[in-house]
Amino acid sequence: LWTRGQDMVDAQLRLGVDVMTGHWEYTFGADRVQEVVENDYAGRIDFVAQNVTDADWGDRIFRPYVIREVNGVQVAVIGQSFPYTPIANPRHLIPQWSFGIRDGEMQETVRKARHEGAEVVVLLSHNGMDVDIELARRVDGIDAILGGHTHDAVPAPLPVKNPSGGTCLVTNGGSNGKFLGVLDLDFRDGAIRGYQYRLLPVFSELIDPDREMAAYIREMRQQQVTFEGETFPMEERLGEELAVSEDLLYRRGNFNGTFDQLICDALMEQVDAEIAFSPGFRWGTTVLPGMPITFEHVMDHTALTYPAVTRNEMSGRRIHQILEDVADNLFNKDPFY
Repeated sequence: LWTRGQDMVDAQLRLGVDVMTGHWEYTFGADRVQEVVENDYAGRIDFVAQNVTDADWGDRIFRPYVIREVNGVQVAVIGQSFPYTPIANPRHLIPQWSFGIRDGEMQETVRKARHEGAEVVVLLSHNGMDVDIELARRVDGIDAILGGHTHDAVPAPLPVKNPSGGTCLVTNGGSNGKFLGVLDLDFRDGAIRGYQYRLLPVFSELIDPDREMAAYIREMRQQQVTFEGETFPMEERLGEELAVSEDLLYRRGNFNGTFDQLICDALMEQVDAEIAFSPGFRWGTTVLPGMPITFEHVMDHTALTYPAVTRNEMSGRRIHQILEDVADNLFNKDPFY
């Protein structure tokens, strides 16, 4: 938030990311996204998204896919950004960009990649697991979907039959760098003959830090930053101790967690409200009982690019509608509803 994403952009470049797609990146605004893609990522990281188009003309904003040679095999990586970005996030941040699942366009993109020479097609998706499964059922020619958004740590890929009877492997590698999903495909004689998938847990305390990355993190955190007119040392602000936790504070489920409740209690107290809503993002660092709650912990859970809190009068009917909409978004039997 304080660096407008530059800290993570530079970390990606050092990490060696090859291909990516987007969701929260878009909340920095269209101009900032284009700036990073056209400058920082140029020649280093391919930003792909087949489902992001100009709202007026329908032209694609980004490349829909890239073809890379991997161990002598031509592999197409198609990008699928979060399809509901203008609904889940403020529309005014990307007013000229249109999103959506666009399964028809996805099918045409797969055909085009195959025609261009792709022997294997992988979808890098931010749909969420349920939407990815349904997309795999509807689109021919995708061999695997490596997904995100719903933060599911899927221990083994789900084989899904496509309309032609072929198989698409659908998986999701968790979130927050807690796991590394590794998919090895056995490609021989023009077809995938088998695969091996491993969801590797990342135990940071058991892994020797990369020297270059560790040095970068130290340097980045020691810098002075200016945010909303105030200049301050990042490390000092992040380390500020605000309280000591009496209970386990977490934010993981679809309904609520103890950190969700802490946020809602704070909102009600600060703005003198009778009820508070907090979206269950399912991210943020868990705080154990007896641990200090630092400013960094609060930032982990609340540092959005649109942090405004509002107090509004609502009828019981309106509250009921909001809760029903949220439940529908999470549990509707048709992910494409």
